[in-house]
Amino acid sequence: MNNQRRTRIAFGLSACKDAEAPQQYRAGRTFFMFVVVAAALFPIGTLAQQPYPNRPIRFIVPYPPGGPTDLMARSMSGRLTEALGQTVVVENRAGAGGNVGAEVAAKAPPDGYTLLMGAISTHSINASLYAKLAFDPVKDFAPITQASIIPLVINAHPSLPGVNVKELIALAKKNPGQLSYGSSGNGGGTHLAGELFKMMTGTDLVHVPYKGLNPATIDVIGGSIPLVFNDLTTAIQPYKAKRIKILGVSTAKRVPQIPEVATISETVPGYEAYTWFGVLVPAGTPQPIVDRLSRESMKILNSDEIKTRFAEVGAEPVGGTPQQFADFMAAETVKWAKVIKASGARVD
Repeated sequence: MNNQRRTRIAFGLSACKDAEAPQQYRAGRTFFMFVVVAAALFPIGTLAQQPYPNRPIRFIVPYPPGGPTDLMARSMSGRLTEALGQTVVVENRAGAGGNVGAEVAAKAPPDGYTLLMGAISTHSINASLYAKLAFDPVKDFAPITQASIIPLVINAHPSLPGVNVKELIALAKKNPGQLSYGSSGNGGGTHLAGELFKMMTGTDLVHVPYKGLNPATIDVIGGSIPLVFNDLTTAIQPYKAKRIKILGVSTAKRVPQIPEVATISETVPGYEAYTWFGVLVPAGTPQPIVDRLSRESMKILNSDEIKTRFAEVGAEPVGGTPQQFADFMAAETVKWAKVIKASGARVD
């Protein structure tokens, strides 16, 4: 029997066996063949891939509930829930100047299901202020968009002579080392804003760190200290009630909430300082997800609803592309590193 005939007979026997095989066997073999063909035509990742998002997303706020950061994140989370079709849940993870929450976000899977409301502290100041961080503010994150800025102001007790920055500088130079200013704490944004003011004006003011701006503001109102570098969120109500003065605002332009108050830069050219916030995700998050989150976030920040809600805490929505936010953070990091080095501020 030649080889060709043997092959035909073997094939025929195989076919007969298949015909005689139990139905379950034939069905299993058919399914196996389908899987092999499908795997050849479509990569496994494509078969397993599901539209983003397909489950709830957490939005980490590295500060306690109730503050401006928390309010802004919750305002955005509601709109993001509508835009993405999945619930966006705010999760407060406070501690160590924002480092605790930032570390949690940095170590989360880069899948688009963890967002962080970063801030000037977590992504600009802390890298120079702390001896060691458990995360890299640049390498461990991908920027989405800059959410907002909150202007800072110089508050003074009503009895302090002068009503503007020019008169404050004159008073400070006449009394070096005699005027003190409060801040939210050592190395905080308001502390460094005060140190930047000292550097640019050649004045000698004594820093008094507080555990937050509320107690510092109360002490200025009560006359325990003459000055506080404050944020507009905390300062606006006592100012409107005429319990404290605002000598100047820290942004490049006057702010609509207090248009009568001049900017510090009108007297000290180039001075600019503010608290800022922005949305980030863990590094390695797929670019299509980053792009979508950026587009949706920018739409939200441009809405009248968010502008109104942010204004309630003295914040101004910003927006911008991921690259614009990355460039902004890089410039801020360099700027505040110089101030930290010059002031000697440090947190172990």
